[in-house]
Amino acid sequence: MQIDLNNIEQVLHNSNAWPFIEAKRILDSIKNKKNQKGYILFETGYGPSGLPHIGTFTEVARTTMVRKAFEKISDIPTKLICFSDDMDGLRKVPLDIPNSAMLQDNLNRPLSAIPDPFEQEESYAAYMNKKLCSFLDRFEFDYQFISATDYYKSGKFDEMMMLVLERYEQIMDLMLPTLRDERRKTYSPFMPISSTGHVLQVAIDRIDKEQGLVYYTLDGREECSSVKGGKCKLQWKPDFGMRWAHLDVDYEMYGKDHLPNGKIYSSVCRILGGVEPVQLFYELFLDEDSSKISKSKGKGIGVDDWLRYAPLESLALFIHASPSKPKRLHFDVIPKSVDEYLAWNKKYHQQDLAQQLVNPLYYVHDGKVPNIDIGGINFNLLLNLVSVCNTNSKEVLLKFLERYVSNATYSAFLDRLLDCAINYYTDFVEKKKKYLSPNQQQKLLLEEIATYLANIQSSDVEADEIQTKIYEIGKNAQYENLRDYFKDLYQILLGQEEGPRLGSFIKLFGIEQTLDLIKQKNQ
Repeated sequence: MQIDLNNIEQVLHNSNAWPFIEAKRILDSIKNKKNQKGYILFETGYGPSGLPHIGTFTEVARTTMVRKAFEKISDIPTKLICFSDDMDGLRKVPLDIPNSAMLQDNLNRPLSAIPDPFEQEESYAAYMNKKLCSFLDRFEFDYQFISATDYYKSGKFDEMMMLVLERYEQIMDLMLPTLRDERRKTYSPFMPISSTGHVLQVAIDRIDKEQGLVYYTLDGREECSSVKGGKCKLQWKPDFGMRWAHLDVDYEMYGKDHLPNGKIYSSVCRILGGVEPVQLFYELFLDEDSSKISKSKGKGIGVDDWLRYAPLESLALFIHASPSKPKRLHFDVIPKSVDEYLAWNKKYHQQDLAQQLVNPLYYVHDGKVPNIDIGGINFNLLLNLVSVCNTNSKEVLLKFLERYVSNATYSAFLDRLLDCAINYYTDFVEKKKKYLSPNQQQKLLLEEIATYLANIQSSDVEADEIQTKIYEIGKNAQYENLRDYFKDLYQILLGQEEGPRLGSFIKLFGIEQTLDLIKQKNQ
């Protein structure tokens, strides 16, 4: 459906979709007038001490959702930059990076001055930055890459660095109350780059605002560094605010771990004559134990991990939902995310404009939502088909699908789901299967289900009719909780405690095949 700008503006105030809420905040902040630079600037940050990961994807994807929403309600041009903090010193050796001994020897040097441990690029940062751009290009994000090293060394930050020096006392007055007593003794917003190439965290003894110099003591001797030309960089909190002021950033989101510092970033930005951007903090991903994911320990899921088991669209949907709420990011959330994507897709093409604007797929696909009709198939159903067929052959699975999915609804998306279902079953489901041997009561129930299926005369019987009959059999068996009834059936037939709607599964698997399965398990 083609979206008309006027219609969007009419329904916007009734929409509770967070990207539109954020877009409206931006529009309100500029009072719907073009600023001096003539465009709205969205920024995301990247710390290149490690490889790009799902958090990187998440931040750029969510920011892009807000950017696209803004473009629907305003004709002001937009830009997105991804800023790499590649002049930061390497504080510790990552566990998943080769040549650890070399890296250990280069601790506290700028990432852009450390040799590439992969021996492919001119520096550690160059390798990571290239990976970042390749990563973002792979998902077709529209962005401009900026390197901190380039901006510091080329002099692009020189004017701001001199302004930080001019307003040194104001920034110190802001920062010192936020620090521990011991840290206050050595803190300075400036981190000189020493003659040995190390990023120093030392107390500044005195400053020369006219010449742009800072003086400090190193190994018992007084040293001096210019604040210009990349001879110094800023501590990360002042750096954040300085960047906002220099680039005139209009919107930035950051993780909850930055939340306590948001006011500091904004204050530094104002001290340097800038206007802080509209900001949104998002909750962090949690691991399978509901603990914060630790990159250094290698926990969590990577983007490539997700794409082995599910389409990219399902990941985009997963990260769209409620940024302000923490999410468990573990492999067991993937099947649900895929099925939620399919459910929202079906709804979208039955909704009017106002409803579509609160459908999360509007933001996943920027309003151009493909119509994915795969005949009622979902991911959990495919997983159970793979499970009961005990095969990794897509050709075998397609034979079952032929009687359930017409040629008109079979698609590349369904073909992709088959690959994902096979991968997920092989890696996670197969090794956990544990079948239940039926007791006498359960055998009688299976016989009753088999008798019903054997007496079905028409192959056109609907899945809902089969489901209703199986439900009635369980209800008549006087289970205290019908969930226990279905749990028993899943464990007996599929070797797992949860499963699909049995009516849909039997329709897909086939009545004769189901009868054979019941006979096999009911011996």
